[in-house]
Amino acid sequence: MRAVVYERYGGPDVLRMEDVPTPSPAAGQVLVKIAATSINLSDWEGLRGSPLYARMGGLRAPRRPTLGSDIAGLVEAVGQGVTRFHPGDEVYGDNLQLMGGFAEYSVARESALAFKPAELTFAEASTIPQAGAIALQGTARASTGSRMLINGAGGGSGSFAIQLAKRSGAHVTGVDNAHKLEFMRTLGADEVIDYRRDDFTRGHEPYDLILDLVAHRSVFAYRRALAPGGWYRCVGGSVRSLLRVLTIGATVGMITGRHLGVLAVKPGPAHFQPLTNLCLAGHVGIHIDRTYPLDEVPEALAHVGQGRALGKVVITPT
Repeated sequence: MRAVVYERYGGPDVLRMEDVPTPSPAAGQVLVKIAATSINLSDWEGLRGSPLYARMGGLRAPRRPTLGSDIAGLVEAVGQGVTRFHPGDEVYGDNLQLMGGFAEYSVARESALAFKPAELTFAEASTIPQAGAIALQGTARASTGSRMLINGAGGGSGSFAIQLAKRSGAHVTGVDNAHKLEFMRTLGADEVIDYRRDDFTRGHEPYDLILDLVAHRSVFAYRRALAPGGWYRCVGGSVRSLLRVLTIGATVGMITGRHLGVLAVKPGPAHFQPLTNLCLAGHVGIHIDRTYPLDEVPEALAHVGQGRALGKVVITPT
């Protein structure tokens, strides 16, 4: 089978296409013939090996040679003990633990997959698992009248989060680069901020909720942006920022009556299928910026990593 592989951390130039053996599913695993794989920021981080937590699979070199976690496709074969799926079933899921989506076939744990609804294309289904789980859990506290800010709102998770927060009745401010301002407005954002021109932690009315998808600021800046009793949760960002949120942020928050922490995202079908149902009902839209073939994975990752993607980017091997 064809697969996009890499042996060292770096930019898109370290990726190459190779013919490799098709994997066989072990016990509890499913072999999926990939129809679509969407790119997440975690793929870009895994490629570069930065921030440092992206090297958890291998400190000096990547342990898994093929990236790509949000997959959709057809079950090709099942391993011992698999009972939910059979060859020919259409499935989708977040295969973050095993990766391998930038290939023609990938093995995934049975527990990571769900049946793909017939109403969704494979490309649409592939956009939901990881980004959807983050958006659902990151906006769970949004409610009528609350003021919510989403930093990094023009990407995959952010595009879902804006819609979910608006559906909950919140006043939503989206923060991203200038290229994405109009896109965030079309998703329903009440206000938009270009982070390169405006510091959302200064000169704005404090927010009740902040979902930070690209944490890089100081704990004290985040505290300043929160109203008393407000909640700040980050997903991703620099290791220094995350550690400061977990330590200094927790202390500062308690002293000042605010809640600062890291969003521990729960993966799996139970945590992304509720968003799928909202998409099927027409309450939340799926936004695919571009679709690339397998041999253009380097270009696709660069498009995401450089902050140009409006919503999700999808790879289709065939």
